Amino acid sequence: MNREFLYELLETASVSGFEEEIQRKVIKYARGFADEVYTDEIADVVSIVNPDAEIKVMLSAHMDEIGLMVSHITEKGMLHVSKAGGIYPGTYLGQKVRIMHEGNVVYGAVRNHGSLNKKELEITDIIIDIGAVSREDAMGHVACGDPVSFDTDYRELLNDRLCARGLDDRLGGYIILEAAKKAKERGCTCGIYAATTVGEELTKHGAAWCASRIAPTLAIVLDVTYTSDYEGTRTIENGEILLGGGPVFLHNSFSHKMVVERLEKAARNVHIKYQWENGCGRTCTDADAIHMAGRGIPTTVMSIPLRYMHNPAEVCSMEDVQGCIDVLAEFLCGIGSDICLKPLEG
Repeated sequence: MNREFLYELLETASVSGFEEEIQRKVIKYARGFADEVYTDEIADVVSIVNPDAEIKVMLSAHMDEIGLMVSHITEKGMLHVSKAGGIYPGTYLGQKVRIMHEGNVVYGAVRNHGSLNKKELEITDIIIDIGAVSREDAMGHVACGDPVSFDTDYRELLNDRLCARGLDDRLGGYIILEAAKKAKERGCTCGIYAATTVGEELTKHGAAWCASRIAPTLAIVLDVTYTSDYEGTRTIENGEILLGGGPVFLHNSFSHKMVVERLEKAARNVHIKYQWENGCGRTCTDADAIHMAGRGIPTTVMSIPLRYMHNPAEVCSMEDVQGCIDVLAEFLCGIGSDICLKPLEG
């Protein structure tokens, strides 16, 4: 497991709609093992192993992160913002942020523009101070439309756990690349199409583009899911999910049964513990777009347990990350021409 590459991804800002820099790093890394690497007009990247294979397995994970976008600059040089994804406004108060402008970083401090007594802050309550003394001064350094991300770093915690912003879903992108690399080293014969997609936090258009163009035999989406092992979480709807409990498989009305069974078998083969998440209908992941692309694609989701999703300091277990890599590589090595995805017979 190449942790240095993961840390490099975590250090790179990639607010939804501004994924180009992180995708260039994906391309550079993937060229070290993939047989082919291509990108498209919106900055999706697909890294391919065994491009001539008849069976094509699409692995998908999004590289965009939640954030903000500069929407207005006041006469005093303060910045108003709009949402870029499912943010919690209250998590930004008192935080340092980075504004990306024409390849440069401008730093800012977030304060409350609204009432200090409000229980639920709105995006209009957030204002960013970059130190400017006027609108003209600020406009010399930033512009409306610039992306804004938390100014936070990754930190290694006790018990091989990791804290960072944007683990959702750089972890997934890291896992599918490492799994594709490991499967190739083991002599995997199926076609592997590791798609690091854009725009999941907003529209999921990147996954739709990739799935339509790849036209895979089946697809697995790697994303994060909420754990239930800290105060304020609920287990009633989705089940009990623990940090360090292993990869999470999905019971869902559209999660393809055969694909899920193969994942479960792979986990047992490599002696990796695993967990189950329950749900019906949409998953709010790239799977929702992939499943319905083209003529329809048998799809499921494998998730990484995550604490404090969409916060400036998310927490994961590196044991879970390694488990996902091992299970996915084993799954890929078990896919051959005998895979059965035939229509139901009467």
